[in-house]
Amino acid sequence: MESGVFEKANFRITGDCGLLVEYGEAIDPAVNQKVRSMAIVMQNNMPGGVIEIIPTYRSILIYYDPLITKPSILKETLTDLESSLSEIEIPPPKVVEIPVCYGGACGPDIEHVAQSHNLTPQEVIHLHSEPEYLIYMVGFTPGFPFLGGLPEVLHTPRLKTPRTQVPKGSVGIANGQTGVYPIASPGGWQLIGKTPIRLFAPERSNPFLYQAGDRIRFKPISSRDYQRLSDMEVK
Repeated sequence: MESGVFEKANFRITGDCGLLVEYGEAIDPAVNQKVRSMAIVMQNNMPGGVIEIIPTYRSILIYYDPLITKPSILKETLTDLESSLSEIEIPPPKVVEIPVCYGGACGPDIEHVAQSHNLTPQEVIHLHSEPEYLIYMVGFTPGFPFLGGLPEVLHTPRLKTPRTQVPKGSVGIANGQTGVYPIASPGGWQLIGKTPIRLFAPERSNPFLYQAGDRIRFKPISSRDYQRLSDMEVK
């Protein structure tokens, strides 16, 4: 096993219509690249009977119609697809820039995050907006991106008591991850900022701005710019 990637995929039965295909053991960019590559190949060569594929950090969950196919057939198909990966051109990941107004009412927990690490809020903003984050998976709520690459100095535990309502667009930190809430929902992440951009819009032809395997870069903006962009989104 190199860089955390299994030499051979591990197949697990999940219920009467699910197959979990594992490509590694850890949250690792190399493992996630394998997941992304296989997901793209499967989407372009969807095996018969497959209803849906769901990429995660290190695996792909496949939902299938048991009246049309079965795990042994899917395993053989996926093994063949994996062996042909080197012959298939995988498109480069898209980089999506997301404007964020940090602190204040938009980021009520930024002071706590700063104090926890002997930093100033401005240093938190700089450190958080500097990396280009890999989207390991999308889930929890429609369009919620689980991002890897948060600087270790910003790793902060979740809230002891989750909020019953987190405003849509909120940017948060939970342990070694960061992410954005596309819709209002309960949540226990430390909120450090907020974006005015609609990350999930079901009326669009493509409701989401990104997918697993893409990358996100956060751009700090002022409260005035936040309001201006927010007004534009409403229009």
